[in-house]
Amino acid sequence: MWGFKGFPTSDAKLARWALAAEDICFKNTVLSYFFRIGKCIPITRGAGIYQEHMNEALDRLSDGSWLHTFPEGKVSQEDAPIRRLKWGTASLIARAPVTPIVLPIVHLGFQEVMPENYIFGRRPPFPLCNRNINIIVGNPIELDLPKLRQTAISMSKDISFSSCGWPRTTSCGLDEAAQRCLYSAISEQIRTVMENLRSFGKTLLKSKA
Repeated sequence: MWGFKGFPTSDAKLARWALAAEDICFKNTVLSYFFRIGKCIPITRGAGIYQEHMNEALDRLSDGSWLHTFPEGKVSQEDAPIRRLKWGTASLIARAPVTPIVLPIVHLGFQEVMPENYIFGRRPPFPLCNRNINIIVGNPIELDLPKLRQTAISMSKDISFSSCGWPRTTSCGLDEAAQRCLYSAISEQIRTVMENLRSFGKTLLKSKA
């Protein structure tokens, strides 16, 4: 994905950090070593947004590093609108000491490289060649976090729910209800931009055809 012109793929200091599923990329010693030197951070799916390695990801953002996430949280090969995003990405943005630059990227065509139902309902053993891949990079998303926080506080006053064991308050003074509202608002803003990029990419492909 990062092999196209203009992205720093060969400079280890500039290359991206990425959140990677622990049960896939870190299931044995060899894979763990390989993905760790590839600047991947293990994330346990289902363990929540305040798990230990999310703090490591936050440290990388605090260092000013490039952190790549897959906000849907799972592989999606169907031709369908982008689903509700997981709150992990939003929580990192909200908790970072300096608001990160959020650069939306949508790709089309990877489902042809490693189709999930290629042979007997399984993926091919190796990536398929001669497939068209399109990568659409959007403009940075402007997030007005102070305004979003105030809106989240106002909305959360009328919300009741069962606690999930999150921090009772954050450094910004947000209780759990306000955190939920804030992460939901950030995620929806990002999802809307990504869906617009996806629609643009599909229109672009049709015009080329």
